[in-house]
Amino acid sequence: MKRTPRVRIKTSDDVLQPEWNAGPMPIKIEGVTYFSATDIQRDISVARQTLWRWRKARKVPQGRRYRDQQIVFTKKEVEAIRGYANRLAPAEPTKAHQPKLSNSSSRKRSVR
Repeated sequence: MKRTPRVRIKTSDDVLQPEWNAGPMPIKIEGVTYFSATDIQRDISVARQTLWRWRKARKVPQGRRYRDQQIVFTKKEVEAIRGYANRLAPAEPTKAHQPKLSNSSSRKRSVR
């Protein structure tokens, strides 16, 4: 089984470059660097369906369609997606009125 190398997008630099250049490369269009959805999925370790579900629910930026096929994202959009993927939310307290589970030994049996 052939392993695909993980591509990590560096976002602290002005020009974004993958750490390992054997995978998909950023696309530069009119001086603006874009990243494919595939690059982002690998970078934040989510499934393709997860990113599409987030886009459909408008939880992350929609991106742009390049040549009527590939969805691409700017550096700012990549940061927003990464922020959403790594968000932390407070845990909800458990409810005090949870229904009791049925226990078969506590049921009354009919007497014959």
